[in-house]
Amino acid sequence: MNTPDKKQKPADDFLSLLPSPARRALLFHGIDTVEKLASYTEKEILSFHGIGPASMPILRQALNKEELKFKEQ
Repeated sequence: MNTPDKKQKPADDFLSLLPSPARRALLFHGIDTVEKLASYTEKEILSFHGIGPASMPILRQALNKEELKFKEQ
């Protein structure tokens, strides 16, 4: 099953673990690394169209893996 979205799916980073709408939302806001992700609060990330509560554990795990966390509110 080869869909057009597969071409945009990153192979080896945290974005590849996310559903397409969440991945597109982060990329739209220029977030393509966990370091950039860590510069946002959870509330800010959740406000992005395409990001839902189900994506947050994946994002937290990606941050934890690099010993980072979301910016404090």
